[in-house]
Amino acid sequence: MPLPLSGRVAVVTGAASGIGAATARLLAERGAKVALLARRQARLDELADAVSAAGGEAIALPVDVTDPDALARAAAAVRERIGTADLVVAAAGSMLTAPFTTGRTHEWQRMIDTNLTGLVGTVHAFTPQLTEAAAAGRVADVVTLSSIASTAIAPNFALYCATKAAVSHLGRNLRTEFGPLGIRITTLEPGVVDTELMEHLDDPAASDWLQGLIKTIDVLTADDIAELVAFAAAQPPHVNLSQITVLPTQQA
Repeated sequence: MPLPLSGRVAVVTGAASGIGAATARLLAERGAKVALLARRQARLDELADAVSAAGGEAIALPVDVTDPDALARAAAAVRERIGTADLVVAAAGSMLTAPFTTGRTHEWQRMIDTNLTGLVGTVHAFTPQLTEAAAAGRVADVVTLSSIASTAIAPNFALYCATKAAVSHLGRNLRTEFGPLGIRITTLEPGVVDTELMEHLDDPAASDWLQGLIKTIDVLTADDIAELVAFAAAQPPHVNLSQITVLPTQQA
């Protein structure tokens, strides 16, 4: 029997680690050709080699998603090397928390640039290919990574929560334009996921809270989120899982 995602051409940003890497691996296992996009070339090459060794197909494209020109070049490379993209997973993200009063404007800008501007740039760069795929009768998907932070109210997380709220609302609105074209939009809103993102925290209060959860309950893993991405992408064309909230069972 064919694999669930045979014939699909997937693009995954943030593929160097965490949810992005886990998703890229699983999509390849399920039959998709996968383009790996992130800034760290060595990590991408290692993952591409692992996918190939397992019998899949992946290409490594070092890209900073905040650079529109780099995204345009990556989109052209995807089309030339593995075909027209019909599945875009925007998993690149940054979580930097601190009290607002500390005024870490460079961190605010980094989160806005990566979590929101980078997402918008990614979708924009691949919209022509997604539209072409859908017009040809293929399934076409955009999957965005938001967070339960999109609706949460938490001290020291203000800017991060704001960027994720924007991601979720962007997805809801994009459906009004992309749905009629046959392109599905899926927004994932996970609770606590134990990934490399946690290592970026240097705010003691936020770090202690998250590490406490990781030590006391069974939190989500990157593989858990990858399964949801693959499941949503494998649905029949008329079925759009538009928003998926997933929490650790024990997380309040």
